[in-house]
Amino acid sequence: MTKDLQLIDIQVKNLDQLPCCGITSAGHPGRLAKHRWMTENFRYGVRAKALIGPDGKQYGSIEYLPGQHAWRGVNATGYMFVHCIWTQARKYQHQGWGAAMLDACIRDAKKEGTHGVAAMTRQGPWLADSRLYLQNGFQPVDATPPDYQLLAHKFTASAPNPAFSGDWEQKLARYAQGLTVIRCGQCPYAMKFADEIARTAREEYEIEPRLVDVGSCREAQDAPTPYAVFALIHEGQLLADHPVSRTRFRNIMNKLSGRQTAGKQRR
Repeated sequence: MTKDLQLIDIQVKNLDQLPCCGITSAGHPGRLAKHRWMTENFRYGVRAKALIGPDGKQYGSIEYLPGQHAWRGVNATGYMFVHCIWTQARKYQHQGWGAAMLDACIRDAKKEGTHGVAAMTRQGPWLADSRLYLQNGFQPVDATPPDYQLLAHKFTASAPNPAFSGDWEQKLARYAQGLTVIRCGQCPYAMKFADEIARTAREEYEIEPRLVDVGSCREAQDAPTPYAVFALIHEGQLLADHPVSRTRFRNIMNKLSGRQTAGKQRR
């Protein structure tokens, strides 16, 4: 493990001084929304650590909190739940930093007397795949389409398993009218992309989207997708279950409507 990185606890006192999910711009709307979310949720036990290089840049992070307060479509009460973990820059990958961040989470979970640590993974984008977790004592305990897995590192074999909330189709039925974009400050990119999609829907497709802000962990746990903090839904059909760019939104809408090119293609 290279020694030129520092694993720093993210706290109220240094929140504004550290990069946020790789975002360095102080005025970035997603970063501002994330800071508000962090400030509001520190009281519920959210914890985050940032890997900071000698150049001051962020090369990784982990975020976790008690499972009863998880902002995902899961039932993980009694566990510490990992929202996200990532590393970037090839020279800092495969150096043991992912395991070190997980180990810090596991230590905190043991101190708090939890059943263990739970995490959601997938083969698709925006979440870590299962390899890091499986290499560090986690086991699959639940799965849901299209490719989500729920993993747990249990401290006692008899502990109840965490589980996905489920009933996705029933929950999607709540959004049977028009275009809906679900967003939340827990993910700074969800906020940025949601705003861009809403503007594109109005300007290029003459659609007034319904913007739904996930306002609490209870709402997240009752969301129509496991990822919970972002979704793109049209007439009850799930178009995207993770943040997508404006260009990707155009492609989805053009395919949906049979159009080959967007009407105005404004950028």
